[in-house]
Amino acid sequence: MINILIADDHLIVREGIKRIIDDTPGLHTAAEASGGQEALELIWKNKYDLILLDISMPGQNGLQTLKEIKKHDKDLPVLMLSMHAEQQYAMRAIKAGASGYLTKDTAATQLVSAIRKINDGRKYISPE
Repeated sequence: MINILIADDHLIVREGIKRIIDDTPGLHTAAEASGGQEALELIWKNKYDLILLDISMPGQNGLQTLKEIKKHDKDLPVLMLSMHAEQQYAMRAIKAGASGYLTKDTAATQLVSAIRKINDGRKYISPE
């Protein structure tokens, strides 16, 4: 079972992702966070196999949160989620330590594929 923390400031997005994850055998939403600081507090207290992290959140954004996650656990896989399809965002996320980058307009099957690939220790970048 892959235990996943979803961090996104939009409740409807979290609910949609949670539904996809929990409807997929072998995946489980272990926790949700509505912001970067809340995600960090959960990560410091609990063990997750993978983090789904929105890049654009108010306050502490996803890239800042990613850097803090990597200070805490450099091996924890993080899949960045974004509404930005521009290559520069993906490159910044990967350089900051993300294991993958996925745009939010992708299909559920692509999200599941990205999670499985990253969990296997490989990188994933959305074709978009």
